[in-house]
Amino acid sequence: MENSSEWTNDAVTGPPHSSESGEDATSEQQEVAGPSNIRVGGEDAVAGPSNRRVGGEDAVARPSNRRVGGEDALAGPSNRRGDEDAVARTSLEREDWKKITEPKMAADVYRKQLLSTEEQGQPLRFMLDLRDDLEEQDRDIISFYKRPNINWARPFSCILRGDAATGEGVNRHILSTAVLKLTNGFMINLGNTGTTLLFEGEPYHLVPSTSQILVESDLFLMAGRMVGHSFIHGGPCLPGISPAVIHVLLGRPTETATIQLQDCPDLDHRETIQLLEGDAEISDQDKKAILDLALSWDLPGVTNDNRHWLFNRLLHHAVLGRTIHQIKQFRRGLKDTNVWSLLQERPDAVPLMFPRHSDVACCAQTILDNIVWPAEEEEDDDEDTYPLHIKCRIAEYLRRFIEIGMIDILSLS
Repeated sequence: MENSSEWTNDAVTGPPHSSESGEDATSEQQEVAGPSNIRVGGEDAVAGPSNRRVGGEDAVARPSNRRVGGEDALAGPSNRRGDEDAVARTSLEREDWKKITEPKMAADVYRKQLLSTEEQGQPLRFMLDLRDDLEEQDRDIISFYKRPNINWARPFSCILRGDAATGEGVNRHILSTAVLKLTNGFMINLGNTGTTLLFEGEPYHLVPSTSQILVESDLFLMAGRMVGHSFIHGGPCLPGISPAVIHVLLGRPTETATIQLQDCPDLDHRETIQLLEGDAEISDQDKKAILDLALSWDLPGVTNDNRHWLFNRLLHHAVLGRTIHQIKQFRRGLKDTNVWSLLQERPDAVPLMFPRHSDVACCAQTILDNIVWPAEEEEDDDEDTYPLHIKCRIAEYLRRFIEIGMIDILSLS
C-alpha cells in the first residue's frame, strides 16, 4: 500500500509515477500530459499540468484559480485593499485643485481631472470644410455647439476638409476659431448687417450684444459652451470681457458691480450719460437728450437733486440692465461644460478663463491664427515647388516650433 506522504511528495515535485502493482502508467500519462480540462463545480480546478492519480483524485501542483463565491481566489495577497486605496486616492486628488495655491496649477489639475473621467469615452467629432464659404463654416460651428446633452470633456477629434493637417494642431485651430468668432463676429446675417457680433465694445470692456434675436436663438448659451469647451481642451479663452459683466456672471449682485463709462458700447448713449458726470451746468439741449434717453428706459429726467443718482442708473441699465438675460444664458452654457465649479470655488482662476486683452496680445495661438497654411486646392505652375505632403510636413514642424519653442521668446518680448 502506498504511503500517503509519498503520494503528496509525488504530487508536488513532479509527474506521477507508476503504481506499486507494476502496471504501466503510460495510458494515464498520456491522459494528463497537457493541461487538464476537467472542471470542478463548473470551473477549472488546475492551473498547471494535472497530477491526477489513478484513483481519480486531483492533486493541484500550484495555487488554484478556482472562483469562490463568484470572485477569483488569488494565490497572493488580495487586491481588494489596493482597489480601496486607489478609490480613496482618486477622491482625494479630485479635491486637490481646491487646495493648490497657484491658480493656474489648480485650473490645470481641474481640467485634467475632467478629461480623465471621459478619456475612454466616445470621441466628440467635428468636421469643418475649408472649401465652403465663411457663412457656411460659421453655421457648422454654431450647429456643433448648439447640440444638447453633450459631455464636452469627451475626447475631441477634428477634421479639416481641404487641409492635410491632422492631430492636436487641428483641434486647437477649431477651438481658436470658435472663440475668435465671439469677439470678431460670425459671418451670418441675423439682422441688418453681414456680421453678427455677440460681444460689443472696447477691449477689456466687452459686453454682450443687446440684440434680442441672439437670446431667442440661444447663441449666448452656445457661447458659454464654446468658452468652457476651449478651456477644458487647452484652447484659448475669451479675453476682454468687462469686469462688471464677469461680476454678474459669477452670480454676484448687480448692485455691487463696478461699472465704468467705457463699458457702455453704444457711443451715442455713452455721450448722453457722460453729460451727467461732474458738476458742470447742463444746457437745455443736453437736458432734452438726457430726458429722451431716460424716458426710453423708464427713468425720470434730470434735476439738481438726482443728477448723480441718474448717472449711475443710466449707466447701470446701459451695461447690465439690458444684458442680464444674455449673461444668464452665457452662464448656463458654462455650466453645461462643467467648468462652473472651478469658477465658484476658485475666484482667483477666473482671470485665466476671462483674461485681459493685454495678457493675450501676443501668444503662440495668435501667430498661428494669422498664418495662411497650404491647402489641397492650391496650384502652382512652378516645377521646383515642393509637393503638398512636404509642405504640410514643414507646416507641422513650424506649428510645433511656434507652440513650444517660441514660448520663451514671446515671454521676453
